[in-house]
Amino acid sequence: METITTAQFERPIISQIQKIKYVLYARKSTESEERQILSIDSQVKEMLQLAERENLEVVEIRKESHSAKESGQRPVYKEILEDIRRGRFNGILTWAPDRLSRNAGDLGSVVDLMDQQLLIEIRTYGQHFKNSPNEKFLLMILCSQAKLENDNKSVNVKRGLRTRCEMGLRPGVAPTGYLNQKMTDKKCEVLVDPERASTIKKMFEKVAYDHWSGRKIYNWLRFELNFRTAVGKKHLSLGNIYRVLDNPFYYGVFEYPKKSGNWYTGKHEPLITKELFDLVQEQVKSNVLRIENKEFAFTKMMTCGLCGSGICADEKFKKYKNGTITRYVYYGCTKARGADCKCGYTEEKDILKQFEELIEKIDINEIQVKEKIKVDVEKFTKLQKFLLGTKEKINIPNIDIRGYAKYVLNEGSDIEKRELLGCLKGKISLKNKTISLERN
Repeated sequence: METITTAQFERPIISQIQKIKYVLYARKSTESEERQILSIDSQVKEMLQLAERENLEVVEIRKESHSAKESGQRPVYKEILEDIRRGRFNGILTWAPDRLSRNAGDLGSVVDLMDQQLLIEIRTYGQHFKNSPNEKFLLMILCSQAKLENDNKSVNVKRGLRTRCEMGLRPGVAPTGYLNQKMTDKKCEVLVDPERASTIKKMFEKVAYDHWSGRKIYNWLRFELNFRTAVGKKHLSLGNIYRVLDNPFYYGVFEYPKKSGNWYTGKHEPLITKELFDLVQEQVKSNVLRIENKEFAFTKMMTCGLCGSGICADEKFKKYKNGTITRYVYYGCTKARGADCKCGYTEEKDILKQFEELIEKIDINEIQVKEKIKVDVEKFTKLQKFLLGTKEKINIPNIDIRGYAKYVLNEGSDIEKRELLGCLKGKISLKNKTISLERN
């Protein structure tokens, strides 16, 4: 009778293991206690040593840093599942089950591949899972436990943040003008920034009392003071300036989370009063409404010929003794690219006169203008025939292109003026109160 040795009995099993083609999947851990020992490189090193000890065939190594908390948010992991469906791999080698899934969606995808016998085995540092009811059940328990830990952590974090807010401590990076307390036992506490707090207070005062615009504040901070933030040492953008002016934290209260309706009184020292903050909001709101409600014909069509900034417009009203009021519109440089630009302001009637002179000298894109005129005239003739009740053909006269252009400049709407100037072949600039056209 032939005796079967232990080595002979185990040989088919070893052969079966060697047929499994593993993909080594390493994902960055989000657990604070594992940051030092479970980096991606250390995971790869440990699992390659395991593969060498147990004679596992690792076909490829895939690395990823995306979180496994939400389903379908890991591109590398999705590629691995697709490669398993195509038969490129039939085994996964990873540090722990929670590297594969911390949510029900991704876990279901893995178990489904095992049910289809496309995924033969999942190997971790201390365990292995095959397509058997008990091992799949254990895999689901371990991954579900990881999901439970995530859910509990989220609840605990929110509870902790809510408690800090109730203590008057705003979570997150301190606004410009304050500094985060670096001591661990005073987390979320902020200190007044001795270098920047006074400037932030002056910003509010200049807007409230001197009626400075956001653009003027921007030029003052950047070009006169060279003001920079504590974090990143960057200049405040125009958008950041308006966010500072709209932040109630500076007078002692804050909302957390934003747009939640949950307001708290801060423990920090206010830089301004509530009254000053309200004055700033009125001033900012009035400026925004004024800009939104006013239309100027040439602001979007010209640039400054001295510094390359855009051209802005403003209006002035003069009341005479007889009661009549005259409106004046002036165009000038925004000074976005240079606070010392000497462009000055030019009245709109002077700009219109210069455009008329320019039209006499330049070559207008007459094809586009003619097409527009043709459409307008055809609409007018149809209306005329309808009102007169006649079916007779009305002849469309030849149109003087340059005369039509001058008429639009003087009598047309702002949109019509922009459309006309858009037909000019070149870049329009305003320099020393003079309009010029630079050929493209």
